[in-house]
Amino acid sequence: MISTAVIMSALELGCIYALVALALFLSFRILNIADMTTDGAFTLGCAVSATIAVAGHPLLALPAAMAAGACAGFITAFLQTKLKIPSILAGIITNTGLYTVNLAVMGFSSNVNMVKADTMFSLVKPYLGSFYKLIPAAVLTVAVGILLTLFLKTRLGLSIRATGDNPDMVRASSINTAFTVTVGLCIANALTALSGAILAQYQKTADINLGTGMVIIGLASLIIGETLTRKGRVGLKAFGAVLGSILYRF
Repeated sequence: MISTAVIMSALELGCIYALVALALFLSFRILNIADMTTDGAFTLGCAVSATIAVAGHPLLALPAAMAAGACAGFITAFLQTKLKIPSILAGIITNTGLYTVNLAVMGFSSNVNMVKADTMFSLVKPYLGSFYKLIPAAVLTVAVGILLTLFLKTRLGLSIRATGDNPDMVRASSINTAFTVTVGLCIANALTALSGAILAQYQKTADINLGTGMVIIGLASLIIGETLTRKGRVGLKAFGAVLGSILYRF
């Protein structure tokens, strides 16, 4: 028999990891790039979030983690577009380098304990009661999903979608594919880092190995969501990624 605590935990973690599924939806499905930076960017988000939260700024930790993730995505895009390194190898190179970076961010310690530090969840606990973890995670995930859907309908977003579908046609239309790939990977890794940042504050700890296997988890969630939603518009596919992440937790 599934208890209420198990359901709540599955929903909370499903919403948090849904951001990784949305990131892979952008990089893997929209841009058609196998981005292997995901594991390292997730841990980077955890490390930055934990370090800043321990310093007393749990809310500032979220945009800071996103900025750090975007930098990781930029490096991968630079290796791929400027140095002409294959996408998978570029991601592996960045991911390998991020291991040392993540250790440095955490003060060359393999983990950071946040038991005595305030988190985004502890700040809202007096107002939300027993749902103090589920509601913030769900609101952030829904907001990110809506913003991503709206972004992909803009001129730049359509250019990114076209780059994934037919890069030669995009170049023939005088659109800089290096720029669209860079923007796409920066956003994708920013979302991955945001997921790591929220998870670190959710668990009140950050570990150097937290991002291990994150690509597999994200792709599994994405596949589950695509199986349920089948063909549809971008908004429906993004919803499918979130739904797949939640179902994966059960």
